[in-house]
Amino acid sequence: MEKVPKLTDRAALRTLLSRLADGCRSPLEIWGHEHVFVGAGMPRFRRQVPISVGRRTVYLDMFAERERVNIELDGATTHGDPRRREIDLRRDALLATMGIVVVRFAHRRLTHEADEVRRETLAILAARRT
Repeated sequence: MEKVPKLTDRAALRTLLSRLADGCRSPLEIWGHEHVFVGAGMPRFRRQVPISVGRRTVYLDMFAERERVNIELDGATTHGDPRRREIDLRRDALLATMGIVVVRFAHRRLTHEADEVRRETLAILAARRT
């Protein structure tokens, strides 16, 4: 009989693997999944959803399909570059032509204003349902 190795903090590893299976692709997405985009009224978001836009495929961080809302979680290091910001704005405009509203939350807001981000998200989703 083969023994299963003892791993320090096996529960944390299981949680991490579960978050990756849920579609989280960064520490910020995992944090948002666990602390912000949960609870009463939050839909079950689809994560890393591939969408064809013209000749390219883009991946939506968190997509509420019914409401056609994509929540993008912008990390501090990746999205501080003005060139990256321009690329994001063009991408958001293309998604708008498909009826998808893009809502972006910066790292600082997610980690310091989680309750406000949660309230804003719920209000946006509610408005899109009407």
